[in-house]
Amino acid sequence: MRYNNYAFSIIAIVFKGGFIMAKTVFISGASRGIGKSIVNCFARKGYNLVLVCKSSIEQLQEIGKIISDQYKVEARCYTCDVADSNAVNDLFRRLSEEGIQIDVLINNAGISYIGLLQDMTDEEWNQVINTNLSSCFFTSRAVLPQMISRHNGRIINISSVWGKVGASTEVAYSASKGGVNAFTKALAKEVAPSGISVNAIACGFIDTQMNKALTSNEKKSIFEEIPAGRPGTSDEVAEMVYKIVTASDYLTGQVISFDGAWT
Repeated sequence: MRYNNYAFSIIAIVFKGGFIMAKTVFISGASRGIGKSIVNCFARKGYNLVLVCKSSIEQLQEIGKIISDQYKVEARCYTCDVADSNAVNDLFRRLSEEGIQIDVLINNAGISYIGLLQDMTDEEWNQVINTNLSSCFFTSRAVLPQMISRHNGRIINISSVWGKVGASTEVAYSASKGGVNAFTKALAKEVAPSGISVNAIACGFIDTQMNKALTSNEKKSIFEEIPAGRPGTSDEVAEMVYKIVTASDYLTGQVISFDGAWT
């Protein structure tokens, strides 16, 4: 297992003569797209951050440095393959040794595969399932003991509308996100007595790098199907994540569609 740590400035919020440490959010897939927008959103709100990517550590470190300088929050950057159980366990062991307490877990890491099912290899199938679904299990299992002991915590899983309705030529992706949705609902019931909320956002067409392979005509055709008439943005997803995180813990077990009424 390989990881790097790049820590920046630490901030305590002064309140009525005392010190209240800022909450800490763990974000996987943090180096680009929706993950990067979530990083910026929570930094603006004063959260300290544990940022994780699989390989783009230099890019992630640059993001961490910028937000640390701009918002005066702590940003710790790590490489970790969240599809690997041992890697996740090692990372959380390291965080525990460093005294890092996670208040909010955001499972954003994900990959897609477009192609016919009969052309898909075992390795490709397992990679999609492990990255999109098993990673939620690995990280949630690692963070829950500390959340349960504090009787407080938030878990947000970034899902997809394809997990609800399925998509041709994206069978593995649809299956993985359908699994995320069921995982969210079941885990929410399990941990609600411990004051922990678990929710998912089922994104529709979001204007990210994942969709750059589509032609302008293909995008136009999709936008015509979306009643809102446009794609969503990663910043809009990030703001929705923040609203759910800061909502009452009575909001739990929900898979919230964020798709411009597309599905």
